[in-house]
Amino acid sequence: MDVNIRGKNVGITDRFENYVESKTEKVSGLLPRAQSLEVKVSRQSDRSPKHGDLVEITLIGPGPVIRAESAGGDKYSAFDMAYGRVLERIRRMKDKRQDRRGRGRLSLGDAAAHDFAEIDVTPAPAEVIDAVATGSIPLPDQQGGDEQYSPVVIRSKEFPAERLSIEDAVDQMELVGHDFFLFVEHGSGRPSVVYRRKGWNYGVISLTEE
Repeated sequence: MDVNIRGKNVGITDRFENYVESKTEKVSGLLPRAQSLEVKVSRQSDRSPKHGDLVEITLIGPGPVIRAESAGGDKYSAFDMAYGRVLERIRRMKDKRQDRRGRGRLSLGDAAAHDFAEIDVTPAPAEVIDAVATGSIPLPDQQGGDEQYSPVVIRSKEFPAERLSIEDAVDQMELVGHDFFLFVEHGSGRPSVVYRRKGWNYGVISLTEE
């Protein structure tokens, strides 16, 4: 598996390259046919709500592309968090394939009844949930300049339109770790989006010119 690392507004040292390559051995073990692992590191500006480095990981191989990103105080911590998400999505993909081959699936209710011990998930502490719910996360002070600081950041991306069935679109959404996935429905040719609801429930919205 090829490992490609590139930086934007941040230097990529030999030490970081060696660190990334040593970590990716586990990916090769889980997905022996994986072709390449793309790692992009970018330094976030002072005006961003999150300071530090942003790491984006893209795993390319046979089957769906797996993506994950995370921000941290430095590129090492950001990489570790994003890399952990990649491993989690690989395992979920493999578990889902096994479910389709006849293995029983653990329901969300059963997992919650045992504090998610069977799936190695630790619930967030109550104080963390309260902090997120009340929005008590401090924002960075404005760093001067003529432009008024705004915590709202809008990122724009374009992707080639994919013709997929609804089931395949759900799989793609789970692999990239998003709450929705935009695609062109294979049967009708309509622009559509699948989105995550509660538990293992999903929804789909389609556009029509009528």
